[in-house]
Amino acid sequence: MPAPYSTDLRQRVIDAYEAQQGSQRQLAKRFKVSLSFIKRLIRRYRDTGQVTPLPHGGGAIAKIRTSNLPVVEQLV
Repeated sequence: MPAPYSTDLRQRVIDAYEAQQGSQRQLAKRFKVSLSFIKRLIRRYRDTGQVTPLPHGGGAIAKIRTSNLPVVEQLV
């Protein structure tokens, strides 16, 4: 999974949007990001006033408990 876009880039996108420097599609091309990112960022900024990335979700849950790892190591 790629790293989230920097807070600096996010703020520049919001500043350009508020200054009406183009449509959402034009801003996506200008900043070389996807249109869906622009839409989600603007929606989140309107709702919360924040541009920082959301925390990482945590990933998949391990299928093997740590208590069972020695047994697996022996089998391998």
